[in-house]
Amino acid sequence: METVNPGTGDPVGAGDVGTDRWPVGLRAAGEALAREAARYASFGWMRATSGNLSIVLCRAPLRLAVTASGLDKSELRPEDMAVVDAAGALRPVGPTRQPSAEAALHARLAEVAGAGAVVHVHTIASVRAADRWPGGVEFEGLEMLKALGRAADGDRVRIPVVSNSQNMTDLGDRMIAIRDPGTPAVLVARHGLYVWGDDLTAARRHTEAVQWLLEWALASG
Repeated sequence: METVNPGTGDPVGAGDVGTDRWPVGLRAAGEALAREAARYASFGWMRATSGNLSIVLCRAPLRLAVTASGLDKSELRPEDMAVVDAAGALRPVGPTRQPSAEAALHARLAEVAGAGAVVHVHTIASVRAADRWPGGVEFEGLEMLKALGRAADGDRVRIPVVSNSQNMTDLGDRMIAIRDPGTPAVLVARHGLYVWGDDLTAARRHTEAVQWLLEWALASG
């Protein structure tokens, strides 16, 4: 977590990255986001500039580093990110790239679900599964559930589905209302998948596990 300015809540300190002046720690955040985005893009999960990732920088008040909007996620540089507040609004800290409107959803998940990192990808399996099971996708008796911190036996796991909206406040409210506190994932119909964890490593593990589970369900069902 960052040291913050008590007046603004923004990270403080300075370091050089290229021609930009960045607060301490944002370089590492930008590098981590770029690295993870390239990984997901290599799987075909962030095609055509879709998807976004975030890391929580500090919580009092909430600040997140979020990948910039409209860029090829396989080619992100450390400076291709933005710092946003609890409403998903851009803060004038470090590189001021334009964040996606979906940054507001990342902030809601960080605030309410306690996420330290959020992954949003547009996988075919997530869209097809939401279409096939609009009431939610259920799993049990699978070893892969352990990657979500759930039991392989005797534990029924449900990944909820919420209808899409271009109104991020409305979509965020419904995502929070429908989420299962024991399952760090929500499907957005005709859109994609939101997954979260304590940090980027945990969020990656959860994302890969959920994608595997969705592919299994579609192949079995």
